[in-house]
Amino acid sequence: MADGRTIVFFPEGAYGPTNNCAGIGQVLRERGHRVVFIVEESFAGSLEAKGFEERLMRLGPPPEEAEIPGQFWIDFIRDTAPVFRKPTIEQLGEFIAPTFQALIDGAKYVQPRLEAIIGELEPDVIVEDNVVSFPAIMSTRHPWVRLLSCNPAEIKDPLVAPFSSGYPAADRGAWPAFLEEVERTHRDMWNDFDAFCRDKGAGGLAWTSTGPDFMHESPFLNAYSYPAEADYARATPLGPTWHQLDSTVRAADGDWELPANLATRDGALIYLSLGSLGSADVALMQRLVDVLGRTPHRVIVSKGPLADQITLHDNMTGEGFLPQPAILPMVDLVITHGGNNTVVESFHHGKPMIVLPLFWDQVDNAQRVDETGFGTRLATYDFEDGELTGAIDRLLSDRALGARLAAVSSRLQATRGTVRAADLIERVAVTQAPVTR
Repeated sequence: MADGRTIVFFPEGAYGPTNNCAGIGQVLRERGHRVVFIVEESFAGSLEAKGFEERLMRLGPPPEEAEIPGQFWIDFIRDTAPVFRKPTIEQLGEFIAPTFQALIDGAKYVQPRLEAIIGELEPDVIVEDNVVSFPAIMSTRHPWVRLLSCNPAEIKDPLVAPFSSGYPAADRGAWPAFLEEVERTHRDMWNDFDAFCRDKGAGGLAWTSTGPDFMHESPFLNAYSYPAEADYARATPLGPTWHQLDSTVRAADGDWELPANLATRDGALIYLSLGSLGSADVALMQRLVDVLGRTPHRVIVSKGPLADQITLHDNMTGEGFLPQPAILPMVDLVITHGGNNTVVESFHHGKPMIVLPLFWDQVDNAQRVDETGFGTRLATYDFEDGELTGAIDRLLSDRALGARLAAVSSRLQATRGTVRAADLIERVAVTQAPVTR
């Protein structure tokens, strides 16, 4: 084991990236390193409860009332939900660009605070898991690592459908129009952010024929979590500092037991989760719950932050937040919004998926799961009841798929992606040098 180093994690203020970083940080902390998380004030105490140090920051002025973790994005998703019913090309101007703008505004606002935190901690390495750059990190003299806990379509390539399009890899007919709309809706914002990054010493961003980047590539280490079996073919190989980790699944914090009334009941066991943000759409959640309530199956429901507004049926159990890593190994099928963590964890445990995407890379994950045959993509707001129940029955009875997923799961668990990620980050912390494949 290397001598203890100071390793700083800076995840996006959402549960997915935060949990991904926490799983890797736990391995490093167990090796004797000092692991510190930079988190939004609304997450205060959540990482300390896992044994990490915290440094708090804000991405905007404080509200008049206290926030729950991720409250900004919960409110943002709730208010923007009608846009998710529209085609992804229409979401570009109404949701994707405003989301990027909100993130950019946060990066600008927090610049002085990040500079102060980095100056205080003097880290050996900074690990960032965000979708826009924070120049306070890029311009530091300390090595930094880019983690990508997002669909790898974010790493653009001529053979990969445009990010957040959800378009099939085999049909490029709609790609040019989508990229033209990206140009129309994103160019001015990107120009402004590119100038800000240059002004703060982070260097310029790229905009190629495949679209704009809002995040720099690290000269030291870049890593993403996605199974090779579902990853994309590329015209241009990724640079030598890019590492594909297959899965970085955090260990369960403890056991979770199925309630006795469901444990003794017949039927397949299904896990339903639209993520901490997607579940804020209570009407959608309730419709799914009601359809599943008419099936012979047992259902575990992650109800999300508005749990008290969702009514379960007698074949169900659920809470606002559930220990997903402890639950996934025991279920037979996952119904998900397509968040990258849930998709990768489902692969890790060999579970077929029904994906009902809402926004961002969820549409890309949904399409990839469907076109690689590991599950089914449904129209989130327009599916027929029979489509959902039919997909459940079809996936549960597909023995060839079950065997295929079992093989994927066995390989992923043997690769120990979280340990591999910790190894790579530790090497940067110790050597202060790039880590190449």
